[in-house]
Amino acid sequence: MSTPRAVQASAAAVPEGASSRVAEVWSRLGTVADPELDESVTELNFVTAVEVDGGCVAVGFRLPTYWCEANFAFLMADDMRRAIADLPWVTDITITLDEHMYAAEINRGVAAGRSFQQTFGSEANGEVEDVRRIFLVKAFQRRQEALLSWLLAQGSEPAMLLRLSMTQLEALAAASADDAKTRHLVARYRERRFVVGHSANEKEQGDEPAFIDTEGRALNPDELGAYLRALRRVGVNAEFNGALCRGLLAARYGESCGEGSAQPPAVEIKPVHFIRTGGFAPAREVSGAAE
Repeated sequence: MSTPRAVQASAAAVPEGASSRVAEVWSRLGTVADPELDESVTELNFVTAVEVDGGCVAVGFRLPTYWCEANFAFLMADDMRRAIADLPWVTDITITLDEHMYAAEINRGVAAGRSFQQTFGSEANGEVEDVRRIFLVKAFQRRQEALLSWLLAQGSEPAMLLRLSMTQLEALAAASADDAKTRHLVARYRERRFVVGHSANEKEQGDEPAFIDTEGRALNPDELGAYLRALRRVGVNAEFNGALCRGLLAARYGESCGEGSAQPPAVEIKPVHFIRTGGFAPAREVSGAAE
């Protein structure tokens, strides 16, 4: 990846001086999240390079360790490809995962448009869509807890909040012209609420209760405190893993190493790491954190 139009950066923001098309690609990449951490791959500094040559786009990315889970890595690579493909001028996309034990398999599979199962064959333990669903639900729970806790802290009554429809919640956010945090939390919550909603139709969703559990059931005001405490436990593990990933990334690619000088650590090659889909399994094997 060394054409004259290359723009390399590890910052979350679009690199200064980037061309309009490069900036568009960075913007699209900003919508792609690490499935477990529910944070943008650009904010996490996973994206290392973006190149644009006409309608051809090449993206390089890295992960905190050489052995990060293969299904997570595949999900992020495929999501990057899909996000960039939405740009009307794009004709060709190359996504390259660097310095990972299964980089070659993932890069070939994504380039060929194969599924995770097709890419890894008998080694794959289920499809990545099951993993995606698990962590979309967790993201919904974390965002719901953040929004409800904030609104309660601002003096809203539990019973009133739990009577709101999605349309009324949107109106509440719109009325908070001087409250950027409320608008931000409502917008983020809306992005994940579809995971547990009853209807795929946006208008019908507007009539649904704004706050429901993962089974689509309305929440009970008398049990809201215990419910939120349970959701906070979901967030604690993700926050720990997020801090761990940042620390590992900094240790692996710290400035003292010099750009491009980091080498994959010498590790024993292990079987493909997958997240089990039968329940909420510990997400990052390296963390040792169980929920």
